[in-house]
Amino acid sequence: MSRKLSSTPKKDGFRMPGEFEEHDGCWMIWPERTDNWRLGAKPAQNAFVKIASAIAEFEPVTMAVSDEQFSNARQMLPDCIRVVEMANNDSWMRDVGPTFLVNDEGEVRAIDWEFNSWGGLVDGLYFPWNKDDNVARKVCEIENIDEYRTDGFILEGGSIHVDGEGTCIVTEECLLSAGRNSQLSKEEIEETLKEYLNVEKVIWIKDGIYNDETNGHVDNICCFARPGEIILAWTDDEKDPQYSRSKSAYDLLINETDAKGRKLKIHKLYIPNPIVITKEESEGVDSVDGTLPREEGDRQAASYVNFYIANSAIIFPLFNDEKYDKLAEEKLKEIFPDRKVVGVYAREIILGGGNIHCITQQQPLGENKCEQVSYS
Repeated sequence: MSRKLSSTPKKDGFRMPGEFEEHDGCWMIWPERTDNWRLGAKPAQNAFVKIASAIAEFEPVTMAVSDEQFSNARQMLPDCIRVVEMANNDSWMRDVGPTFLVNDEGEVRAIDWEFNSWGGLVDGLYFPWNKDDNVARKVCEIENIDEYRTDGFILEGGSIHVDGEGTCIVTEECLLSAGRNSQLSKEEIEETLKEYLNVEKVIWIKDGIYNDETNGHVDNICCFARPGEIILAWTDDEKDPQYSRSKSAYDLLINETDAKGRKLKIHKLYIPNPIVITKEESEGVDSVDGTLPREEGDRQAASYVNFYIANSAIIFPLFNDEKYDKLAEEKLKEIFPDRKVVGVYAREIILGGGNIHCITQQQPLGENKCEQVSYS
């Protein structure tokens, strides 16, 4: 059985591994909200099938699905993908799912961060969010993994990236936003990250991707390719509002060292040409009070950095951008020569407010799991 633990990962010798370390599998949640996903979520569901299928070629995939959508999802998904029934408010497993941990013996545990829909009643994106806040615990129960619950501390998995060797990178725009942990100072937030992720150094860049409705999650602007190497979303267009954000991050990172004292190597990954919601796409989304509307002309926070690192592969988003899709593929092949680089068309995901990394959560390989209890 899964236990709620009262200590902290650092005290118990557990750390968050880098995404590039070996996985036991990947978790996702099936989309169905008609006030976020257009045309009854059918286009998004087809995109999720393609992404899950691409990942499943390299590691096991589990799709969490509501009772109402279970039969539909089971029919649409290939047989190799495990489907489990799980109540949810939306499909952002990166943010509502557990952040998995490992220790030197290969045991796996997880963090169950408190979730409040990216800002609660201040600037959250939908209400209620109670089902999403239960997802991490349910995943831990299914996997028989012990968990650390952070009641009173709000965080999403997309707002952190680690190198697995003591370094974490975050954005001030997100972690210091008024809707999350405004009762805590920057120093107190950093200490909490160090205690739960078991890192020695937290690198704070200022902002995320322009118009990112998550208050600038770090996973949309930069990530670790491996220890000592960071991939940064970039544009050369000084008139683009993203330019100053990426330039600020670059200027900080190029002068930083990681927890091991290494200078960081920065890979620039160009963003696509601006992607905006069309009239047809906007009209396909239901209008509901309390949910962020999808309006014609809104620029989406599109970035190729929002990819998923699977076992032996990179699953990255395509936007039908003739120039930058190809540049992204070439750059990712250069950065990850030992992994197969697979692009999946992801416009339907970005229209919902995120991308491939946002809808996935890796579970690291481990001996696990929590101590088995005998009932005899």
